[in-house]
Amino acid sequence: MVRTVKPILDALDLEREIEKEFRKVPHHESLPTDFAPLSVRAPDLGMPDYVEHNDGATEIGRLSAEAVVREYEAAAKDIEALGVELMEQARQCEAMTREALTVTEELKETAARYRAEAKRVFVQIESCSLLTAEVRKICEEMKDKIATPAKVEAKAE
Repeated sequence: MVRTVKPILDALDLEREIEKEFRKVPHHESLPTDFAPLSVRAPDLGMPDYVEHNDGATEIGRLSAEAVVREYEAAAKDIEALGVELMEQARQCEAMTREALTVTEELKETAARYRAEAKRVFVQIESCSLLTAEVRKICEEMKDKIATPAKVEAKAE
């Protein structure tokens, strides 16, 4: 003989029992959540306007649905906050990019000044070298001119 055991409470019976007990609690009494520290309480969010209760939903079903939608809404707000933070980071990146472009332009100007100075020094060194070579040439010519009349006088005597 097989004996089937009926569950003590099925889901509908359980829901009805919870609802019955919930209705017994007077609304003016404080609930256990009133004594919980603020960090433990669920966020106090109203029902989002994108949902509404269906007619005929039980009180437990309504409360459960509200709790779930509040959790989703809190998560959605956190996701939006991440988006705001991301945009702030993007603005900072844009500012850094603008600063980098400004510094790059300054570096190009500095490099151009260095090239101009290099050219000036190059020309000056070559000019000094040409002048030195010319002075040496003139000195050799003068030395030759001074030495030549002395040789001519020495032969004439």
